[in-house]
Amino acid sequence: MARTKEFDPDAALQSALELFWRRGYEATSMADLVEHLGIGRASIYATFGNKHELYLRALDRYNENRDPVLLRELSQPGPALPAVRTVVRRFAAEASSDDQRGKGCFVTNTAAELGAHDTAAARRAEASWDHIETLLHSALVRAHAQGELPADRDPQALARMLLVLMQGLRVVGKASNNPRRVQDAAEQALRLLD
Repeated sequence: MARTKEFDPDAALQSALELFWRRGYEATSMADLVEHLGIGRASIYATFGNKHELYLRALDRYNENRDPVLLRELSQPGPALPAVRTVVRRFAAEASSDDQRGKGCFVTNTAAELGAHDTAAARRAEASWDHIETLLHSALVRAHAQGELPADRDPQALARMLLVLMQGLRVVGKASNNPRRVQDAAEQALRLLD
């Protein structure tokens, strides 16, 4: 007779996500995962595979939870530029908040730590960025069509610039004790939408 799991795999995945997000991939050992999740090594392997597979699943979970919020914010009917501004300002506020300092963005952290040598992790970071860029581009195309964005502005180039800015805000916010640095950068970038 098969044994039933004595833990909630969904809660364990969320717990692993939080540990990886806080410590990174390399600094998190299998022993750390066993201790943090409160489940045995064999159960982790049987449920999630090896540490790398668990990390990738945690990264997928992170993206699944973040993407619907952005979609909802950037696809609301009506004027589009206020939504774009709100998203950029939210990224800046999150990046400079005491809660996020030291944590950053899990996708950005992954790209910085693993992107150069881990194709699976790099693909997931690229997919996340592609998704954010597409949402921003769609909102900016709407803004352009509705006359909110000056005619000489390129919605695709602006979407790419905002994506890079937003990821950069997360990197700087992770280490900086100066929230104005992040907030001022966001406000200067948003002036390009005027």
